[in-house]
Amino acid sequence: MSVRADYQNGLVLIRDVTGARKIYFMGFYGKPLNAEKVKGEGDIKSPLILNSYEALYLFEKGFIEIYESNNKVKDVEDLKRLLDFDEKKERLYKVYRNLRDKKLIVRSGLKYGSEFVAYRKGPGIDHAPFIIHFHEYDRPFDPIELVRIGRLSHSVKKAFILSTLRPNTKALYIIFKWFKP
Repeated sequence: MSVRADYQNGLVLIRDVTGARKIYFMGFYGKPLNAEKVKGEGDIKSPLILNSYEALYLFEKGFIEIYESNNKVKDVEDLKRLLDFDEKKERLYKVYRNLRDKKLIVRSGLKYGSEFVAYRKGPGIDHAPFIIHFHEYDRPFDPIELVRIGRLSHSVKKAFILSTLRPNTKALYIIFKWFKP
């Protein structure tokens, strides 16, 4: 049974609190309104906001149905248009989906200056051990950027993962760790 979500003003919301709890605890999807830290089901007393990657992933898996003005979104391509997916967002989504399919809990990495952070168990249960930075496969990589991200990840005790998509669209990950000889 899927949960109803509504697209409104650029946001995907699960208004029903029971549905919001179900989706959140199914894999730590979304962010409840008016809740800073969620420890248990009782902490979710408001709608759940899904980011575009979460909404598309849950839609593809059949866990949510999305409505815009009471019109049901019919397929993935309609949803991508609604969520303004461009080429870069499409590539980032492929990395997101690959990480989720590997059973990692993926959240925004904005506060670390990268695309994603990933948890093994979930926010509030463990700390995210990975910072994931996306880089286009065919673009040169500035070594200064590598040092910057490496130093940041080391200072926050997270492994730095550089992700990209090969021309055949398979995700490629390179993990970096500090080494002292």
